[in-house]
Amino acid sequence: MIPAETVAVELAELRGEIRTGLEQIKGQLNVLVARTERTDEDLKQLRNDTEKDITELRASVEALKKGRWPLAQLNALVAIGAFGAAVAAIFMR
Repeated sequence: MIPAETVAVELAELRGEIRTGLEQIKGQLNVLVARTERTDEDLKQLRNDTEKDITELRASVEALKKGRWPLAQLNALVAIGAFGAAVAAIFMR
């Protein structure tokens, strides 16, 4: 039979190891929670920045659309001018 003192000492050591292990687990969980919170903050900031960039890009595209030349109308005018020049060249001969 094992003496009671030996059992008590072993149980005390076992309790100490369990407490140490649990504290290590708690510490690791705290680190994971902190990282998760930081990741959530980073994701929120990235989402806000992306939405802002998209809004600015849309505004730039709209400004470009308003500032572009009416190419179809210019083509028509150039074609009419070329036709007129050709007709004038025929009659001037």
